[in-house]
Amino acid sequence: MDRNIGLEAVRLTEAAAIASARVMGRGDEKVADQAAVDAMRKAFNELNIRGTIVIGEGERDEAPMLFIGEKVGRGNVDDPEVDIALDPLEGTTITATGGPNALSVIAMADKGCLLNAPDTYMEKIAVGPSARGAIDINQTPSQNLRSIADRKGVYVDDLTVVILDRPRHQKLIAEVRATGARIKLIGDGDVAAAIATCFPATGVDVLMGTGGAPEGVIAAAAIRCVGGDMQGRLAPRNEKEIERARKMGIPDVTKIFTAEEMAKGHVIFAATGVTFGDFLKGVRFFKGGAETHSVVMRSKSRTIRYIEATHHFEHKPNYNT
Repeated sequence: MDRNIGLEAVRLTEAAAIASARVMGRGDEKVADQAAVDAMRKAFNELNIRGTIVIGEGERDEAPMLFIGEKVGRGNVDDPEVDIALDPLEGTTITATGGPNALSVIAMADKGCLLNAPDTYMEKIAVGPSARGAIDINQTPSQNLRSIADRKGVYVDDLTVVILDRPRHQKLIAEVRATGARIKLIGDGDVAAAIATCFPATGVDVLMGTGGAPEGVIAAAAIRCVGGDMQGRLAPRNEKEIERARKMGIPDVTKIFTAEEMAKGHVIFAATGVTFGDFLKGVRFFKGGAETHSVVMRSKSRTIRYIEATHHFEHKPNYNT
């Protein structure tokens, strides 16, 4: 993939972020999500790629746009063929309530390099580069935290663990607290939380717990771009989800996937903040326009570019929807 695709990809997340930020705090998750989807789909029409969505808004019957298998971009035979994992609004509840850390995210890789994960749960553990090689999803949370602390050269008490605030995590939360590690409970947005483990300024060291499998693939792409570490294992809730995983090319639902297996080869990741958070600033509107804060990362070079952009809507009609 050409390096310029990364800079083009951020146009997609900027458009989705601006559209969804317009309805922030109105209490309507569906409206916020649809605004992001519509804006990102329009932006794809300007991108010179031959893209196939492998992680998207769901099946064709459930999602009229940006569905799994949908072809996007206006590329011709000479333009790159890429697989795409996206979430136009990662944090719909966050946006609807005006909470922190909502993002618009997208990952691109060469064809066949992104795991086609089913829409089910995934057990996850993620850390930044300073703890790479210290995690093992088969070990207990206590064992993992001791290993991470040893690798980072700190005490377990110095670690901060991000966990989704869900009833299913009560046992996990109790065990982590018993180790002396600190916990940051979040209501939504574990992609942002996984990425935050890779940036010391966020104060986040580890992501643990069970969340969406599609979000796990997107997070793995970002983590690969900065040299972090992640493991995931599907946690299907019933036989129907197990069968769906098999149909999507995962015969063994107990397999442990590394970040490199979820997002292979040359990967590009882009994200734009929707609401203000630990990782990115949110959209700020002004008369006739908006300011956005984004990041673009490449696994090949591990380049990380932060982009603060000013958008004037009179010159960008697609943003003014």
